[in-house]
Amino acid sequence: MNFLAHLYLSGSNAEVRLGNFIGDYVKGNRVKLYPPRVQIGIMLHRTIDQLTDQHKGWKTCRDILRPSYDRWAGVAADVMLDYVLANEWEHYSMRGLKEFARTFYFQMLQRYHILPARVRGFLPFIIHSNRLYSYRFDEGIIRALEIMDNHTKVQGDPHQALWLVKTNYSHFNNALFELISDLKKEIDKTYKL
Repeated sequence: MNFLAHLYLSGSNAEVRLGNFIGDYVKGNRVKLYPPRVQIGIMLHRTIDQLTDQHKGWKTCRDILRPSYDRWAGVAADVMLDYVLANEWEHYSMRGLKEFARTFYFQMLQRYHILPARVRGFLPFIIHSNRLYSYRFDEGIIRALEIMDNHTKVQGDPHQALWLVKTNYSHFNNALFELISDLKKEIDKTYKL
């Protein structure tokens, strides 16, 4: 799962959201340096990643994206599932995606001082580009994949990935629904957000 799905699964507590948002940037026992609710969010992030990597629906999405991202197809699947989530948002949330994104940005700015340095470095760009909301559009998701390609070792063909998702949209949509349903059950049982 990528940013949008992680945040959606975080519930409404701003500290839990922050922890889930920074989960990839807090390694090992450094989690203990954060306030208790942020720690819960970091652990939630790890749980979501672990369960997602084992999920049959996610694996089939990853396999569909192999022609465009080869060994990094799992990373592309995470991003492309955010594209599907953004486009199906009204089936998941009563709040509009634009409002959800604005609230999240505001919450992170209020807590900017506790974000890891790397996150402080890219948060202004995420806000300025309205990254979470932009996932809803072809150009936005292509741009997200291009940024990922430019700033990491991940390399692939964003246009082909989008074409593969659109060609197999019902499969991605069903896989996302199953994945989020399964994740919510586990989260409710383990974290009681």
